[in-house]
Amino acid sequence: MAEDEFSEQQELFEHYRYVADPGQSLLRIDKYLSDRIENISRTRIQNAADAGNILVNNRPVKPNYRVKPADLIQIVLPNPPREIELIPENIPVNIVYEDNDVLVVNKEPGMVVHPAYGNYKGTLVNALMWHLRDLPLFSSGEARPGLVHRIDKNTSGILVIAKNELSLNRLSKQFYDRTTERLYQAIAWGVPDPPSGTITGHVGRNVRDRKIMQVFPDGSEGKHAITHYRVLEDFGYVSLVECKLETGRTHQIRVHFSHIKHPLFNDGEYGGDRILKGTTFSKYQQFIRNCFAILPRQALHAKTLAFDHPVTGRRLSFDSELPDDMRIVIEKWRSYSVNRDTEQ
Repeated sequence: MAEDEFSEQQELFEHYRYVADPGQSLLRIDKYLSDRIENISRTRIQNAADAGNILVNNRPVKPNYRVKPADLIQIVLPNPPREIELIPENIPVNIVYEDNDVLVVNKEPGMVVHPAYGNYKGTLVNALMWHLRDLPLFSSGEARPGLVHRIDKNTSGILVIAKNELSLNRLSKQFYDRTTERLYQAIAWGVPDPPSGTITGHVGRNVRDRKIMQVFPDGSEGKHAITHYRVLEDFGYVSLVECKLETGRTHQIRVHFSHIKHPLFNDGEYGGDRILKGTTFSKYQQFIRNCFAILPRQALHAKTLAFDHPVTGRRLSFDSELPDDMRIVIEKWRSYSVNRDTEQ
């Protein structure tokens, strides 16, 4: 299954919930959980406990806690077990920040984040396994070492990667608890009305095409998803919008904007690769074709990411410049909207 075919939360976190039986004997919680979760080591459970990711009756516990009858036990685990053999590759990565615990990269459009069916090489994970090959986490054989979130292949922007087990667990908990902040910028067809608002609608697999997503407004399928947006610039036929994610579902911004009839510019999977607004003038049609050629992907960039440092607790915030393809197309639209009458 391709990288884009997973939910961020399903993909990068595993959440388990148990209620101990009334007759449960006193048993260490790491043993209790290792008996119930397939393909997991006691060490992995202990790492989760050390990071505060194991809760009993809504309070974090240590690995030596002894389970009592009727205890409510919850555990959040990062990084599912190994699925395929990963090959380290010497691929350049744009690193914008690095310390002993985390690494922040600005991903180029076109790079797949992690290996999956059809993309076993050339991914960000392959590159990280080379660049961080001396670290235990990146030689452990995990399927997605260090990953706590991701962005689509043809989306550019900021990602944080954990460099050790403690950081991996603590960052995973932040994404799971939605205490991170993520801002995206996108070019959308048309101008959303109102110019700022919130899109709410369950996101799940498209019933006809499982490779893409759809919105289920009645909540009958999919997972709860919330996208806040505001229009930054109005170019008439398209607009530059800022999006703040409250949840992190697969293709969330792309499918939400398609749902409100404002697909992202040149998003082929959600109907944005056609001329949806504007005129029939041949000059305008050629203008759009030129823009599509400059920006041969969905116009979406993960611009800002903020999170608490997993060791120091200090709030870190990172902002990235728009990539050249989006920047050039925005300039073209800015110029076109000013000179629209003469262009036509």
